[in-house]
Amino acid sequence: MSTAAPAARPGQVLADLLPAPKLSAPLEQGGARVRDAALVVGGAVLTGLAAQLSVPVPGSPVPVTGQTFAALLVGTALGTGRGFLSLALYALAGVAGVPWFADGGSGAGAPSFGYILGMLLASALVGALARRGADRSAWRTAGAMLLGEAVIYAVGVPYLALATGMTASQAIAAGLTPFLIGDALKAALAMGLLPTAWRLVKR
Repeated sequence: MSTAAPAARPGQVLADLLPAPKLSAPLEQGGARVRDAALVVGGAVLTGLAAQLSVPVPGSPVPVTGQTFAALLVGTALGTGRGFLSLALYALAGVAGVPWFADGGSGAGAPSFGYILGMLLASALVGALARRGADRSAWRTAGAMLLGEAVIYAVGVPYLALATGMTASQAIAAGLTPFLIGDALKAALAMGLLPTAWRLVKR
């Protein structure tokens, strides 16, 4: 039984290169679906684990976490559809009570929940950009990550203001400004990680 991954082609994301399991007839066409389902669940779990890497920010109800980076990495590696489904699973399971939001939280009542909604849209965006080759060079990867982060803040900061009664300037000061340096570091990490993965695939 061969499990060799297919060669990379334009329009593919990294997850497309993973071999689908071989199933016996009449289920042999379902191998790709099994792979995709596993990727969706795995992406949600990765995001939940990364959310537990949490550091409080003085004066802000929003902590610094690994959640944003994981969500963007999942969207980029899995592509638009699978990335969106993975973050949707993460969000819905967390709302239903799975304690894998930041600091082991769950539910939709936290002021930071808007960032999770933003991650849904951002994962789809970076997945679409990845299908256009945005994760195959360092600078395009950085651009895709920064665009994804901008989408997360575009949803998360207004939600924070509405949830807490902050003014726009207060929400920006509490929910955007303290995270800019960390976001630049995350983009730099992705600049090295994703193009390197593609170079290894080409070998």
